[in-house]
Amino acid sequence: MLASVAVAVAIAACAVACWFIVKNQMYTLQQQTLATAPFQIRTVLAPPCASTPQQAAADAQRAYEEQVSMGAESTVPDNRWDTELVNSDGTQVCVPVAQKPRAIVIYKSDLNVLADYAPPTPGQPPGPPPKSTFRLGHYTTGEPAMVRLTPGTVGKAHQPVVLVTATSLTKVDDSLQSLALILVGVSAVGIAVAGVTGRIVARAALRPVHELTDAVEHIARTEEVGTTIPVHGNDEIARLSSSFNSMSTALANSRERQTRLIADAGHELRTPLTSLRTNVDLLIRSNDTGRPLPEATRTKLLGSMKAQMQELTVLIGDLLQLSRPDSPRPGQNVAIVPFHEIAQRAVDRGKLRGPGLEFRVALAPWYVQADPAALERAVMNLLDNAVKYSPPGGTIDVGLEHGRLAVRDHGPGIPADELQYVFDRFWRSPSSRQLPGSGLGLSIVAQTVQDSGGTVTLGPAADGGPGALAVIQLPGAPEPPPTEVPRTPGPAAG
Repeated sequence: MLASVAVAVAIAACAVACWFIVKNQMYTLQQQTLATAPFQIRTVLAPPCASTPQQAAADAQRAYEEQVSMGAESTVPDNRWDTELVNSDGTQVCVPVAQKPRAIVIYKSDLNVLADYAPPTPGQPPGPPPKSTFRLGHYTTGEPAMVRLTPGTVGKAHQPVVLVTATSLTKVDDSLQSLALILVGVSAVGIAVAGVTGRIVARAALRPVHELTDAVEHIARTEEVGTTIPVHGNDEIARLSSSFNSMSTALANSRERQTRLIADAGHELRTPLTSLRTNVDLLIRSNDTGRPLPEATRTKLLGSMKAQMQELTVLIGDLLQLSRPDSPRPGQNVAIVPFHEIAQRAVDRGKLRGPGLEFRVALAPWYVQADPAALERAVMNLLDNAVKYSPPGGTIDVGLEHGRLAVRDHGPGIPADELQYVFDRFWRSPSSRQLPGSGLGLSIVAQTVQDSGGTVTLGPAADGGPGALAVIQLPGAPEPPPTEVPRTPGPAAG
């Protein structure tokens, strides 16, 4: 509707402008034609003329009828121009009776053309012709006319008079009226066509919006995320459709990951909880029956329960770590931190977990923007894996250079067909499922590194030897200025 209204206004404006332009051009053409009228004052005075408009009209009508009754109608001049003479006081009007019986209506303002007119001096050569003015007027019959006013003189006394010449505008006005009707018809047809075309174009252009609305209503009604709509073209509607499809797919993937995480977490929690419940039931049964367990069995049972509780604690901590959003939230401890110092602290903790292993460490200074606690836990997870799979007395190489942290062990390595799953949540290699762990360590590493703007890879050793090589690459950050520690003044010298 808005497009149709805009087109209607534009067409109407163009039609009105066209009509006025044609009218101005046709009136200008009439003025130019009237300016070439060959009448002179002496030719006007040649025929008999009347002194009043009524008498002039009556005389002209009588002369016209006489010529018609004599069969000389064809000899009556049908001039394109009509002429009158008006005295300077406006009291005398001369209308040649040879014309058809119609007189030009004269106004007092027509005599103003004599104000700037200077009659020729007797005995002097004639000067340039007097300047004429034009106006719109009408005949005594009401017929519209284009009027030309030319000042002049008559008689030996050079009496000032105004030569009034006029031409009918009836045909011009009829043509303008026909043009107006044509423009109205064309405008109406154009507006109708624009309305129909606009409706067709609007429906075609807004079809993706309707499809998008239907898809959104379907998701709101059924909660079935993942619904997509077809995308056509590359305009704003297509971009909106593509964005909706991306959002819907992302929501579906997020729900799938959430469902899988809950299922995997429930599966992983079931084992230690079942073992804990079994041990607790055994302790309760021994107390209820009055037959206490042997001290060695009881100690072993309590130790197993403590280990299972620690496994639950680690698993819950890993789940909390994975529940963090992908982007840092306001208030998180994200700052510029020394990566080499964080790696060194993780190595020191790793040495405690692998007392029989040799750590070869080479850490060059490097500063990154990250959460220091999360980054240290990520490095610690890589070292835990290296310690777990290293043979007794083995070696672990840890190196940091230009933001590239490499952790290499000399264990059995990872089969090539399992490398694509190592960063999946709760995934564990079939050969290591008898070892402790929840399968979340490398997932935490991947998420932490991704949150810090880096990348992490895990694969075979670069030199082709035994073991696996884990690499974290983090972008550098400017080194923070050193903070001044306030110095405590010592005792004054004696």
